[in-house]
Formats: sequence, structure tokens, C-alpha cells
Amino acid sequence: MEKEKVLFVFGTRPEAIKMIPVIKAFQKQEEVASKVCVTAQHRELLDQVLSFFEVKPDYDLDLMTKGQTLSGLTSRILDSFQRVIDDFEPDYIYVHGDTTTSFVAALTAFYNSIKVCHVEAGLRTFNKWSPYPEEINRQLTGRITDYHFAPTQASAMNLINEGVFEKDIVVTGNTVIDALHLGLEKVRLNKTDQIRVLEEIIDDEKKLVLVTGHRRENFGDGFLSICEALKDIAQDKNIQVIYPVHLNPNVQKPVYEILDGLDNVHLLPPMPYEAFIWLMDKSYLIITDSGGVQEEAPSLGKPVLVMRDTTERPEAVEAGTVILVGTDKEKIVSEATRLLKDVDAYNKMSRTHNPYGDGKAAQKILEFQLDKVK
Repeated sequence: MEKEKVLFVFGTRPEAIKMIPVIKAFQKQEEVASKVCVTAQHRELLDQVLSFFEVKPDYDLDLMTKGQTLSGLTSRILDSFQRVIDDFEPDYIYVHGDTTTSFVAALTAFYNSIKVCHVEAGLRTFNKWSPYPEEINRQLTGRITDYHFAPTQASAMNLINEGVFEKDIVVTGNTVIDALHLGLEKVRLNKTDQIRVLEEIIDDEKKLVLVTGHRRENFGDGFLSICEALKDIAQDKNIQVIYPVHLNPNVQKPVYEILDGLDNVHLLPPMPYEAFIWLMDKSYLIITDSGGVQEEAPSLGKPVLVMRDTTERPEAVEAGTVILVGTDKEKIVSEATRLLKDVDAYNKMSRTHNPYGDGKAAQKILEFQLDKVK
């Protein structure tokens, strides 16, 4: 009897990080045949993660183009992914989260009557413009999905409220925690050259503030306000700011105009995944607009200030592991200063239980799949 076939599809670095633990789990069993397809919606950052985790795609569509538009990318994925389906003829297609790759792959699967499995399902802000275009990508993917792997009970309730049958939902925790454990284990066994360079930069006598920022909705005045806030925070010479700066010109321009040249601010190129999680582990406080960091940092006991007005991850806000500060300069400065100065406030956040799971999400997903093919 021919094995049922599973195809994993992703295109960006965050998707790769969160999907790889599931791929690794599937590769250890023999009951289901699995293959990996990448659209390379993002190219270099994706390749770095694949290399670190030693995952070789079976199909690489290599679709990224300079200055690509969402509509152009959508049409390229729709056309190219059909050829992969024709070749492999999968029974199940696994997509992740909220990217254009996820939505279009799910749509193509639907056109071909293939079951869709959605990892990290059910996150919502209910504001179609924030995050943009991720909120709509996630909602549309959810409408097409057959089996939903929700990271939290709150995510599962969002799906139930939208009419998804409870039997088609599994609460798994978030696979990003699985990936974090896998990654830190590799890093602790073998430090990379880039980590050794970071060791030379970091001053252990100072509190390390790690910053990331890249969201479209913050371009313009939002990033100007963020950078002015970081400039104020950096007036405290007892801290050190490390900011791996996203390559988008809308990010690079304000960051370098306002922050370049400050003694205790280090503006660095984007970090490889292993260097970034090492930096998270070394940091005292994290300021970010990233979704994944909101999930990862609590597992390391790191408080997070989120430079967004909305989040599709309200569990972290409710648990007290993150604080939403938006792009309001005064709020960013005041909350950062409070956590850097007030030990009790810091400890309360850093010791709070991570609401995103225990690092066993991939195994729960695999067990659900194997039960389906029995």
C-alpha cells in the first residue's frame, strides 16, 4: 500500500524556523512520506536557517524578485506551486502562519482538493490592516484549512467562534519554542564565528538591550519615533543597545540617521538565526515589533516591549511577559527605563510562565497526522 504524502511549504525565515521542528519530527518516522517545498519569498535569510538546521528542500521555487509586489508574488506562487503539486501529488499540504506563501499554497491545495494543515492557526487581531498583510493572509488561510494546529487555547477559541469544528483543532503550543530549544542546543555545542564576534562587542558590565524592527505599519513617522526613543534610552551609559537593522531602506534610513555614532549603540547587519537566539539569551531586555520574539523571549526569561499597537498574540500581554508600547516615544522610554531600573518589576515579568508551550508542539502535530492515516 502506498504511503500517504505530506508536503511542507514555506517561504520566509520565520516560517522556516517554526516549521523545521515539524519537518524534523516527520523525518524520524516511516509511516508517512514527506517532502519540503520553499517558495523563497525571502531568499538569503531563508537559506541561512535551512543551512543551520540542515534541511534541504526537495523543491525550491526561487521566486523572490527585486522590489516584488504582493500581487506579483501571489501570481508567481500560484503558478509555480501548481507544478509542484502535479509532480508530488500530496495528500496533505502543511502551511504556517500568515505569509503570502501560506495563503496562496493553501488556495492552490484547495483548487486541487488536497487537505490543508495550518500550523500556528487561529491568531487574530480582527483588524485587517494590522499586521498588514498578515492578518488577512491568516484569516483566508484559516477558511481553507482542514486541520488547525492552534498554539494556545485562545487561538482555538477564535477558530471555534468562526465556525471551525472543535474536532479539527489541536492545541499544540507554538513550534517556535521547539525551534528555540533545538537551536540553543546546537549553539551551545558549537559557537559560530559570528557569535565569537558578538562576544567581542558585548560589554558584560552593561545591561544588554536587544532591538529589532521591520513592520510595514511602522514605516515613516513610526520608525522616527522608535529611533528617537532608543536615542533617549541610550543616554544611560550603564546599558548597551544592539540593533540588527533590517535591510529595508524604510528601516535603514531613519535608524542610521538618528542612532549611528552613539557610543553604546551597535547597529549591525541582520543576524543569522543562531546568532540572534544567542543574543536573546544574553540580553536583559528586548524591544521589538516581531511576532516570533514575543513567543521566544519568555522561554528565556526576557521581558519584551512590543512596538506595535495591536498583537495577534494577546496571551503574552495577558500573562505579563510582554507590554505593548506601540511607536509612542514617551511610552517606549518610560517602560524601558522602568524595567531597567526597577528590579521587582523586571523580576515579575522575567519569571512569568511562557503561555506558548513546552517545546513539544511538533510531536503533538505528528501524532495527530499519524492518527489520521491509520
